[in-house]
Amino acid sequence: MIHLRRIAELWRRCDVTLRDAPLALLLLVGSLLPEFQGHGTQIGILPTRDYDVLAVLVVALECLPLTVRRRWPGVCIVLVSLGFSLDQLLGVHAMAGTALPIALVSVGAHLERHRRATAVLLTVAFVPLMVALDRLGSGEPLADIVLLYVVLVLAWCIGAWLRSARAAEAERRRHVAAATRAAERTRIARELHDVVTHHVTAMVVQAEAARYLTAAPERLDATLSAVTDTGRRAITDLRHLLDLLNPDHDTDGRTPSAGDLHGLVEQTRQAGQPVEFDEEGTPPESAGSAEFVAYRVVQEALTNALKYAHGSRTEVRVRHAHKEISVEISTDGSGSRTRSPGGSGRGLAGLRDRVDALGGEFDAGPRPDGGFLVRARVPAGGPS
Repeated sequence: MIHLRRIAELWRRCDVTLRDAPLALLLLVGSLLPEFQGHGTQIGILPTRDYDVLAVLVVALECLPLTVRRRWPGVCIVLVSLGFSLDQLLGVHAMAGTALPIALVSVGAHLERHRRATAVLLTVAFVPLMVALDRLGSGEPLADIVLLYVVLVLAWCIGAWLRSARAAEAERRRHVAAATRAAERTRIARELHDVVTHHVTAMVVQAEAARYLTAAPERLDATLSAVTDTGRRAITDLRHLLDLLNPDHDTDGRTPSAGDLHGLVEQTRQAGQPVEFDEEGTPPESAGSAEFVAYRVVQEALTNALKYAHGSRTEVRVRHAHKEISVEISTDGSGSRTRSPGGSGRGLAGLRDRVDALGGEFDAGPRPDGGFLVRARVPAGGPS
């Protein structure tokens, strides 16, 4: 089976002319076999001639151009049509006449330029051929001549349909590829936003706080150490993300999950944000992507708390149920706005898309009594 697949792959890699040659040679050899001589297409009742050198040349003219039926379909149809005309006028009546509808299918499917002109030219050439055969005494009824023309047109139409289907499939693949690239860019942008924004915001807040601690060396040293630790975590996370984006890198594929929330909360506390963390239940054994999405929701909510309500009391509640993970992050509005990188609105929109993709519910907005509230319900057990 492996050898057959290998042979098929090598055959597909061959030049199209080489792949079209066997059909032409098979039709040529079959037409020259004594059992099939004179038993091909015959228009009218003209007598069949013996297969001399001229007859062999006519048969070759009909068959061999099929070798280039896809590379040069225009050349193919002209030569095959000429061979077919000589076949009928000289009374060869070879099985090679089958090459004409094959060539018409090919020209309908593969001819790129002057398609209408070629169709008109072939139609015009059909008329004098029928007139010449009639004068030679073929006696072919008009109805049969019209039927023959319809069959030849149908062969062209089949090729044109194949061409249209091939173009539609190519267009569909282009759309799928474009959509895939856009989705991948969006995914990468979300990951970079989630990783970079949180760490950089924490570093900016910590650095801002350090400016006011010059009179307290111990607290200043602790704050600068926190900035350093945050920077190192940012570098680690970025390296991990780049590893995931590199298909040749051997990575364990680990992504943040709800189990990493303790470290995330502690990092936010080091940035000067008072965070109360409450977790209930045990994470499901097969939470799939739910844990990752829940982590990102909490991460983005804490990042926004650092940006827009630094120093405000923040509560993080996580509930693990049998088939879902619920998170709720609330921030009081009493904090001071620290100068930090401005928001683009991409974070919350990205979270909504993540949660919606898993069939969950997401809500974010100001609280009636001030502050901000983020809620998400993420179904667990989905595909990872």
